[in-house]
Amino acid sequence: MTDGDWAQMVRLDATNFGHVVDPSALAAWRTLIPDHGALVVADGPDVVGQSLYADLQLTVPGGAVLPVAGITWVSVAPTHRRRGLLRAMFTELHDRIAAAGLPVAALTASEGGIYGRFGYGPATVRHEWAVDRRLTRFRSDAPDAGGVRIVTPSEHLDAFTAVYDRWRRITPGGLARPRALWDDLFADRDEDRAGGSPLFAFLHADGYVLYRNHGAGPRHVRVVDFKAATPEAHVALWRALCGMDLMERIEIGTHPADPLPYLLTDGRVVRTTGAADDLWLRLMDIPAALQARTYDDDLSVVLEVDDAFRGDGGRFALQIRDGRAVCAPTGAAPDVTLDLDVLGALYLGGHRATAFAAANRLRTNDSDTVRRIDRAFASAVPAELGFAF
Repeated sequence: MTDGDWAQMVRLDATNFGHVVDPSALAAWRTLIPDHGALVVADGPDVVGQSLYADLQLTVPGGAVLPVAGITWVSVAPTHRRRGLLRAMFTELHDRIAAAGLPVAALTASEGGIYGRFGYGPATVRHEWAVDRRLTRFRSDAPDAGGVRIVTPSEHLDAFTAVYDRWRRITPGGLARPRALWDDLFADRDEDRAGGSPLFAFLHADGYVLYRNHGAGPRHVRVVDFKAATPEAHVALWRALCGMDLMERIEIGTHPADPLPYLLTDGRVVRTTGAADDLWLRLMDIPAALQARTYDDDLSVVLEVDDAFRGDGGRFALQIRDGRAVCAPTGAAPDVTLDLDVLGALYLGGHRATAFAAANRLRTNDSDTVRRIDRAFASAVPAELGFAF
C-alpha cells in the first residue's frame, strides 16, 4: 500500500462499521503501525480489502511483557465478499508478522465466527453490568479507605498514565498505552460520546474511573475506563460511583471476576446484561509464548497442536517446574491434542481446559491430565483487555 490509499481505507472502514474515523485519531494509531504492517487489496482504482497490525506490548501471567501484533482495520468491501480476499490478506499479513519475529498476534473481533479458523482463540471475556445505584448498600465489613478525588481528566494526564501503567504490568491482557493514544482518548470528541456528556473522572492514588453521564430524565452513568491497581482502590472508586445520588444506574464493562457483588449487601443489584469475547490470541511461536508466562502448578505433557491456517502447530513437550516452562518440539506420543485456537483461549488463564474437553475440543484419554492443565494455566490475576484496538 501507499500513503495515497489511506483516504479510500477510511471510506471502506466507514462503509463497513458506520463510523468515520477522525483524522487525528487515525494519525495517533498510524504511529503504531510498522513498515510493511499494512496492506490493501485493490480492484482497479478501488481499495476493496484492507488489514494492518500495530506494534503492541501484552502482559501475560507472571508479569512478562511480550511484543504482539495487534491486528485491526480488517475490512472487505460488501461488493467483494466470498472471493477469498480475507484469507489472502491474512496469509500475507501473518507472513509479515512471522518475519518480524513476533511470538503472538492479537485482535478484537466484530464477529465471533470468523477468526477461529485462523488460529485465534478468545482469551478474555467481558461482562456488561447494569448496577442499580439506588439500591446499592456496601457491607459493614467492606473497606472504606477513601482517597478519591474529583478531577478534570485533561489536567491529570500524568497521574492517569502512571496508574494505568501499574495496572497493565500486573494484569494479563494489559497493553502498553502510548502517549498518542492517551491524547486521542482525552481529545473527547463529540462523535465519541454516543450522546453522553464530556468525560468526568474520579482519581485515586492507585486507580481511576473515566465516565460519562447519559439521559435527560432518569440519568445514568456509562463507565468508559475503570482501572484499579489495588483492591482498596477498587472499592473506593465503586463507593464514589455509587455515591452519585441523581444517577439511576451505572453501566460498565468488566471482567467476570470483578468482586463488586461481594462488597454489597445485595449482589442482585449488579445485573449482567451481556457477556462476550474480548481479546483474541494466536500463538505464532508456541514455545516462545508458552515459556514467557508463569504457571500455578507443575505439569509434564506432550501437546499436539493443529494449525490448519499456517502450519505453526506441531508436537511439543511442555515441562513446567516451579512456575516456569520449557517447551520444545518432540517426536514423543501426544498426551493431548487440540487446535491452535484452543491454546490461544487458554493462554491467559481466562478459560478452562475442562470446558474445552467437555466440548471435545481438547482431547485426551486421561481426565487427570485435563485437571492438571487447568491448575497449571490458571492465573491468580484475572485476565482483562487493556483497551480495544
